[in-house]
Amino acid sequence: MKKIYGTAAEALDGLLADGMLIAAGGFGLCGIPELLIQAIREAGTKDLTFASNNAGVDDFGIGLLLQTRQVRRMISSYVGENAEFMRQYLSGELELEFNPQGTLAERMRAGGAGIPGFYTKTGVGTVIAEGKEHKEFDGETYILERGIVADLSIVKAWKADETGNLVFRKTARNFNPPAAMCGKVCVCEVEEIVPVGSLEPDQIHLPGIYVHRLIQGKHEKRIEQRTTRAA
Repeated sequence: MKKIYGTAAEALDGLLADGMLIAAGGFGLCGIPELLIQAIREAGTKDLTFASNNAGVDDFGIGLLLQTRQVRRMISSYVGENAEFMRQYLSGELELEFNPQGTLAERMRAGGAGIPGFYTKTGVGTVIAEGKEHKEFDGETYILERGIVADLSIVKAWKADETGNLVFRKTARNFNPPAAMCGKVCVCEVEEIVPVGSLEPDQIHLPGIYVHRLIQGKHEKRIEQRTTRAA
């Protein structure tokens, strides 16, 4: 089966549909599938739901899709550093389902592992728990969270071999593996594609069975924050 495509638009051909659920990897601006996001913007696909830790910033990442009003709903943990995200949410233009970060990562992983739901203590007694099933285990209260199965996953890795085995670089190994797992189809952009057998088995972070399409491209290296220290 062909896995390597020439461009992001080619890799997404036939996969996009209005109203679909997309799981996106990345944390802030680290390890985000920027080329695939740009291709979705250019395709004009709308009414999208994104399961992603956050929506990037105003002019980068999923923030680009907020600018064009292509996102209807976000399933996220963090909404800071994106003024347009906050504006659309506060004005009622954008639906938002808050998830604690660990819960969101586990919802993606569970969906990819075929687990329909799990119980967690995180969020008990808060607005996160409203409308969710509660159950006691050993005298402690837990809430039921559903696994996420996305129509499409878009992720970014450092290296891939030609069969889609992935290696993530340092903190880019954040939401990317669980996001990749939970998609019915997973498209991955990478900095380098190497021949089969080039990757040591113990170096592989995600097996190629989860990855359906690959592109190689050049990526912008953005830094979210600058810290300073007094002399």
